[in-house]
Amino acid sequence: MIARHWKGWTAPDKAKEYEKLLETKVFPDLRQLPGYHGGYLLRRACGKEVEFIVINFFDSLDAVRAFAGEDYETAVFEPEAKALLSRAEPKATHFEVISAP
Repeated sequence: MIARHWKGWTAPDKAKEYEKLLETKVFPDLRQLPGYHGGYLLRRACGKEVEFIVINFFDSLDAVRAFAGEDYETAVFEPEAKALLSRAEPKATHFEVISAP
């Protein structure tokens, strides 16, 4: 299993809207993809911004490529998400999952 990790930041007044977008559109759309196994949305106050970490789980790098394309390390954004973020990592990082609860 592969964990795809990515970070983005938003203004505090946009954080709830960003969370809602992920919970009501992004994650439900991802659940439709073959090889997708759920994810986590992590949040913390970080100075004058709110930092989000998104971790999504896929069967394999092939499943990640089916989602993100051949340049699978490039971060993938919904246009609505891009509008809410003040900044974002341009690349996602991938880890092999060795153990999980």
